[in-house]
Amino acid sequence: MLITVVKSKIHRVKVTGADLNYIGSITIDEDLMDAANIVEGEKVQIVNNNNGNRLETYAIPGPRGSGEITLNGAAARLVAVGDVLILICYAQMTLEEARDFKPSLLFPNEKDNTLT
Repeated sequence: MLITVVKSKIHRVKVTGADLNYIGSITIDEDLMDAANIVEGEKVQIVNNNNGNRLETYAIPGPRGSGEITLNGAAARLVAVGDVLILICYAQMTLEEARDFKPSLLFPNEKDNTLT
């Protein structure tokens, strides 16, 4: 039997952009993606601390060191620049694997979404 557990979490990043005319996804600074073990195209759950919205999309890398967090496509309607988000990715594994698994939890600088 497989269970679903948190694999990666980026806690409290601020939205830097919302691009309604892009084809979809969330653009995440590639440094943040690497540090949180999130890969391009991976499914991401987004929790908006400002308005309570929850949505799912997929990750695409943004410029390294930029702190970029941009919601693209229809998801752009569910955020405002400056909103605080929690980004979560999940993995499926056996109960035995899950007992020893440690998720990647990331707490970026709240001023500029960087790792410094």
